[in-house]
Amino acid sequence: MTTFKSDFLHVLSSRGYIHQISDADGLDQAAMAGRIVAYVGYDCTAPSLHVGHLLSIMMLHWLQQTGQKPITLMGGGTTRVGDPSGRDETRQVLTYEQIEANKDSIKGTFSRFMRFGSGKTDAVMADNAEWLAALNYIEFLRDVGRHFSVNRMLALESMKMRLDRDQELSFLEFNYPILQSYDFVELNRRHGCILQMGGSDQWGNIVSGIDLGRRMGTPQLYALTCPLITTASGAKMGKTAEGAVWLNAELKSPYDYWQYWRNTEDADVPRFLKLFTTLPLDEIGRLASLRGQEVNEAKKVLATEATALLHGREAAERAADTARRTFEEGALAETLPTIDVPASEFEGLGVLSAFVKAGLVPSTSEARRQIKGGGLRVNDAGVIDDRTVLGKGDLTPQGVVKLSLGRKKHVLLRPV
Repeated sequence: MTTFKSDFLHVLSSRGYIHQISDADGLDQAAMAGRIVAYVGYDCTAPSLHVGHLLSIMMLHWLQQTGQKPITLMGGGTTRVGDPSGRDETRQVLTYEQIEANKDSIKGTFSRFMRFGSGKTDAVMADNAEWLAALNYIEFLRDVGRHFSVNRMLALESMKMRLDRDQELSFLEFNYPILQSYDFVELNRRHGCILQMGGSDQWGNIVSGIDLGRRMGTPQLYALTCPLITTASGAKMGKTAEGAVWLNAELKSPYDYWQYWRNTEDADVPRFLKLFTTLPLDEIGRLASLRGQEVNEAKKVLATEATALLHGREAAERAADTARRTFEEGALAETLPTIDVPASEFEGLGVLSAFVKAGLVPSTSEARRQIKGGGLRVNDAGVIDDRTVLGKGDLTPQGVVKLSLGRKKHVLLRPV
């Protein structure tokens, strides 16, 4: 492991965030001088970011904690084009209204991890639509496009992957690396930004920005990427059978988010404690030494600390308490995720439709498959007949019906 002198790179290195750096010594010296302004870009393709974005958000968090200045760049402009990185097909083109709605929905997430304001190390939120939307195409081609070699662009990993698989790459997407590179130059001009961070799949695009900056007369720019995280079993981080693990509470409740981290594979616990919590490394070392059933205690700490960062300490403790009461005490915890259904609709609701409505399964056919495998329960009793219907007789004293998928996923259905 490289020994860094600056707090910023020392923290990132010791916790496992660093995959590549364009000029490690130069960046280390800049960090020691306390003059790093760095950014990460986030396109607005959905109303929420997901767990896959957490690594770069945590890098911005530690950047600020070590005395430097972070920028969160909203892709109000680049979202209109679509990043081909890591894609086998063209992204869906969103309307401007959809992009704005997604952008507004995403913004609140960052304030959980960073302090925004006008101070020297306060975070700044920028939007590349400010400069990209107003570009004159001919002038942009002349002033910026002339610095790009088509040969080098075709060698970018994001481009090669699509071409090697004979997947269509639109001219619109082909422009994306140019726009991302221009973002870097523009942020340097506006905010003195010298570092762009992102996932390792962004390395080619970020280095293109450094090269563009050199050709357009900016000071020295730097690149730093984090690894793309896979679990110990080889699965992509944040991908579950139910889909993406969203960061917005409206799409993934604090309880479900807590459960996601509680279900971490044993081998991943030490690494995830370093990456996704702010616990001191000596405490992480103690938790990492636990063996056997004691590993579950480390998983609960991981779940609570990760949830506290995103949703606040109170919500995290409430989720942990709900899990304890539900699993360890066998009690019905009223703080489980609850879905309201009209009373008229509840009476006679088929059990297959009930589990779909609760979001525990994606379809009635999947619910039927789970029943055959013994995976569905109503009020802790196994469902054996897919023709079962719910009614008032199924209500608990609390006026709800508890639906369970397996041992760890529960939702309350409440007629209103």
